[in-house]
Amino acid sequence: MDFLSIIGVLLGFSAIIGGNLLGGGEITALINMHAMVIVVGGTLGATLLQFPPRVFFRSLRILIWIFKPQNFQLKKQIEKIVRWSTLARKEGLLGLESVIDMEKDNFSRKGLQLLVDGSEPEVIRECLEVELSTKEHLDMQAARVFESMGGYSPTIGIIGAVIGLIHVMQHLANPELLGSGIATAFVATIYGVGLANLLFIPIANKLKSHIFLASQAREMVIEGISSIAEGENPRNIELKLSGFLLENND
Repeated sequence: MDFLSIIGVLLGFSAIIGGNLLGGGEITALINMHAMVIVVGGTLGATLLQFPPRVFFRSLRILIWIFKPQNFQLKKQIEKIVRWSTLARKEGLLGLESVIDMEKDNFSRKGLQLLVDGSEPEVIRECLEVELSTKEHLDMQAARVFESMGGYSPTIGIIGAVIGLIHVMQHLANPELLGSGIATAFVATIYGVGLANLLFIPIANKLKSHIFLASQAREMVIEGISSIAEGENPRNIELKLSGFLLENND
């Protein structure tokens, strides 16, 4: 569980609401369904228009990474690759057949299968890099869904503000009707800018960081399996893969 994400969301919205209360405002002043419909509906509509269904639904699936990120455990993965290398040197590449069925990661399993099938190191690397590139591209497109929402929502908020001002102009002769128009105008702007800077843009950037870590883990698998195919010493493979470890991992 990523507690920083939870704290960040709570702290961000609490700061807005708390600041409003400290300034003598009321929570109800920040609640306006007209503004919410305009900003959320308009932002979602523009986003659906921009992205194909595959990318949009992918963005919903990876949203969970914000609060429950993937745990790649690079050190344990290196240890596993070294064990594969040791087994291959003792029993040959066919000795890795028993490992394939036990491997849970589809990407690693594909690499092992190519290895057992006797593919050349260059072929193994090319096949895995194609899959890595494709998956990284799809995930980055999914992250850009939220990035785009962060760009649209402030503008939609301005549209909501203009709509509210239009209502104000239409009811200048009826002062009792001016309040709702003015409220929609200002609250729509708050919703648009707030959602962009407290949710959409931070979510997009955090997803990009997770995608980078995922790509790094797969690059390590590619390098490890290719090294096994080339017959490198397990100790050398371990030293080579240790370069993938970041200071903040594990």
